[in-house]
Amino acid sequence: MELDLDSVNATLRDASAGEIIAWALQQGRPTIATTSMGRNAAVMLHLVAQVDKTLPTIWVDTGYNLRDTYIVAERLIRDLDVNIHVYSPEMTSERRNAIMGGIPTVDEEERHKEFTRQVKLEPFNKALAEFQPEIWITGIRREETEHRKTLDIVSTDNRGMLKVAPIFYWSEEQVEQYMEQFELPTCKHYFDPTKVHDGRECGLHTAA
Repeated sequence: MELDLDSVNATLRDASAGEIIAWALQQGRPTIATTSMGRNAAVMLHLVAQVDKTLPTIWVDTGYNLRDTYIVAERLIRDLDVNIHVYSPEMTSERRNAIMGGIPTVDEEERHKEFTRQVKLEPFNKALAEFQPEIWITGIRREETEHRKTLDIVSTDNRGMLKVAPIFYWSEEQVEQYMEQFELPTCKHYFDPTKVHDGRECGLHTAA
């Protein structure tokens, strides 16, 4: 897909999130969205639902989500009527814990890398194989991690996909305001076993 990304990003810099999603869909390429079902995941799901509820939205359920995540996720899927496709690791979390001795710390580099491959990359790659997307709509924001500060609204993924981030320049305050404006549910208790703490990547956005 040959696009002048500098020009595209300059054009979309002042566009609304909904307009950016619409732009992505207007490219006429196989497209997916993703959700983590994290604390403020409702924002992107709501935005997608306003533009095209049929858009395939991938949720990688690692098997380590907390009860609150599943309660909020089911409510969002029901109320927003979005087209969610759930992908999970082949191995159960209990079996993996028995084999690996629990969730590796970030200091255990090789074990943590393998853990991330199993719980995030393996199911996501299965989704990619099934949908063969050329465009990936994601809820990443610039201020979240150092890696994301190197990207823009539209960037090229290492896998060759065009990655489109409609709320890339939103602040945490803007996210909270949107949640409040549309009375969207927050997942107050969310745990991503691959990140361990805020400011880390989960692996999906840095995979080769």
